[in-house]
Amino acid sequence: MLLGEYKHTLDEKGRMAIPSKFRGKVESGAIITRGLDHCLFVFGAEEWQKISEKLNNLPLAQANARAFGRFMFSGASDVEVDAQGRILVPTHLREYASLKKQVVVAGLYNRIEIWDAEVWSAYRAKTEMASDEIAEKLGEMGI
Repeated sequence: MLLGEYKHTLDEKGRMAIPSKFRGKVESGAIITRGLDHCLFVFGAEEWQKISEKLNNLPLAQANARAFGRFMFSGASDVEVDAQGRILVPTHLREYASLKKQVVVAGLYNRIEIWDAEVWSAYRAKTEMASDEIAEKLGEMGI
């Protein structure tokens, strides 16, 4: 399970360290792709296989299913963890997520999210302000 929030730095080549607690999930390969809310998602190979199968089984005749599949697959790239525990974040994904030098790496159960530090701070503040409302809506869904 991936949990926690860590601050890291993106170097001039676009590399960033994966927190040591998360490396075991991505050591044997990982996929990085566009995430929701303008962050990046990183999935270990096994988890990516599960997600891929679900996306592939969406109905091809539905425009939203095709669009989401394109969103997730077309921006996806294989990444490898180097000897220093870093991955290279491709340029197109750094641009999508507006990543600058300071980033936040968050563990969210089955995936890693990478956020620009300023964007994360604003998103987190907004979410924290709405936490009561969010909890109430989740309660309506039985959570």
